[in-house]
Order: sequence, then structure tokens, then C-alpha cells
Amino acid sequence: MVVHPDGSIWFTDPGYGIDVNYEGHRAKFELPERTYRLDPETGQATVVDDSLVKPNGIGFSPDYKKLYIADTGASHKRGHPRAIHVFDVAEGGKRLKNGRMFVDLVSASPDGFRLDTDGNLWAAAGWGGPEHDGVHVFAPDGDKIGAIHTPEGISNVVFGGLKRNRLFMTGAQSVYAVFTEAQGVPYL
Repeated sequence: MVVHPDGSIWFTDPGYGIDVNYEGHRAKFELPERTYRLDPETGQATVVDDSLVKPNGIGFSPDYKKLYIADTGASHKRGHPRAIHVFDVAEGGKRLKNGRMFVDLVSASPDGFRLDTDGNLWAAAGWGGPEHDGVHVFAPDGDKIGAIHTPEGISNVVFGGLKRNRLFMTGAQSVYAVFTEAQGVPYL
């Protein structure tokens, strides 16, 4: 989840917590797997995107004009792209439009991610093997500009530390940290 400057909370629900007993307790879905916006004044949740199979990681660009969402649908749908999508934020931060694929990781699945103050996207990647697992870094135009290889798949990342320049990465059995020259976006 991320918070927009207007106080709204944007979150994804891929359903993994009730999909199988591995990550939670198997149960019937009460809501479809979608991306939602929680209005700060009314408390009402609205669907802002229903195009992705398993919307998962989510993050705003530094200027809050774009919203990125990872689709981890490849976990359930053979041949599904292992992609991160980008949408334009419209109507004063209340709606999304112009959804399109930002990057396809092809061999590894994206999961959680964060953006730095230059607009680069730092994506956790896993389930692709040693040559693909870790963190993939993409410029705002989608070009891959870097990678951090780890001995296991990475599920989530966050910038922390006093200067927001220490990247923390969670793996299946480990937590990794590395200092970077990049600074994470200071989400509210």
C-alpha cells in the first residue's frame, strides 16, 4: 500500500493470504483481486483498476502523477507476463487512466518495489533462478539500469535509514541490506 498526498490509501489485493494455506488460511474470496483506493474523508474503498490478474507491488512516482503496479499473475496463470504496469493518476488523484506495461521481467517474477527520488523503480524479483533473482532497477523510461543479485528470490524492498539510502530486501529466509547513492521516495 501507499499513501497519496491527499491522504487516500492505495492498495492491492492479490488474494494470496487466503488463496492457499501456505501464506495464510484458505478461504473464499470476499472481494475480487483488484487495486483499491480508500477515500480519506468517507472511508469508502473504490476499485481503481481491475485489469491485472494478481495486482501486488504498488508505488507512486516521486511527483505522484504515475502509479506502478506489479502483476504476479504468472503464479496462477501459465504464460502470463511477469510485468510491472504503469498508470497515469487522474482526476486530482482519484482515478487511473492509460494503463500500460512498464516492464516485463520475462524470467523472474516482480513482487514488491519502491521508487527513488529520481523516478527509478527498484523491483524485488524471484522465482527466476540465480541469474535473475534479486533486485532489478529500471529508469523512468523502462530501461534496465542495474541489478543486485542475491542467492535467493526477493519478495519486497524498502528504502530506510537516516538518508533513505539503505535498501532493505526480504528473501525467503534472509534479510539483506545495502547502502546506495539513491534515496527512496519519502512516502507519507
